[in-house]
Amino acid sequence: MKTPSLFPLLTALVAFLAGCAKPADHALPTTASGHAHVAPHGGTLVAIGEHTYNLELVRDDDAGKLTVYVLDGHAENFVRIAAPAIELSAIAGGERRTLTLRAVANPATGETVGDTSQFEAQADWIKKAKTFPGEITGLDIRGNKFERVAYYLR
Repeated sequence: MKTPSLFPLLTALVAFLAGCAKPADHALPTTASGHAHVAPHGGTLVAIGEHTYNLELVRDDDAGKLTVYVLDGHAENFVRIAAPAIELSAIAGGERRTLTLRAVANPATGETVGDTSQFEAQADWIKKAKTFPGEITGLDIRGNKFERVAYYLR
């Protein structure tokens, strides 16, 4: 029986790591490819596109609030988008629930509704749902359209 060569796998791994400028940020694998970044607000990162963007989902249990930040591919810089809101569905407590996260203006950063990276929604069910899967629909980031982005909020 012929033993498979590891050369193609090692070549792909080297090429993959070379394409990412900060290998130290990849210590904790969170995706099927083993690629990960640190969430700046301690939330759950959701990779979007081919290592192009990330969404960070941050839950405030006490307030029942969910905040979504749009970030670059390394989850280091905010990416402002024109959307007035982000639509999100979740399965929590055995029910499908929908949230409309509204754009948040931030005078400290100059972000405004229509040019922001932060979106928020409040719902009492968020206080009880510790983890839940869901989907973000109809997201447009700088002309790149993402129709169905799955996530699992931890």
